[in-house]
Amino acid sequence: MMPLFAVICRDHAGKLQTRLDTRESHLAFLDAQPGVKLAGPLVEDGQPCGSLLLVEGNGLTEVKDWAAQDPYKAAGLFASVEVIEWKKVIG
Repeated sequence: MMPLFAVICRDHAGKLQTRLDTRESHLAFLDAQPGVKLAGPLVEDGQPCGSLLLVEGNGLTEVKDWAAQDPYKAAGLFASVEVIEWKKVIG
């Protein structure tokens, strides 16, 4: 079993329309990656404000390189992207 990584993305303020306009290509990008185990938006005050993904990969560099290709990132949606190894304990 390959290690798991959390990809934590925070949106720039005021970029909701960018998120909405890019959502379809973002979801297609995620769907094409067999290592994506869980994905969804972070929500604040009822509005999406970022993304959280749980991704299986060969290593930190590989997952960082993959995350850098996300259409949301290319569209300038993300103010920050953090990738960190994650270990499942419960669930």
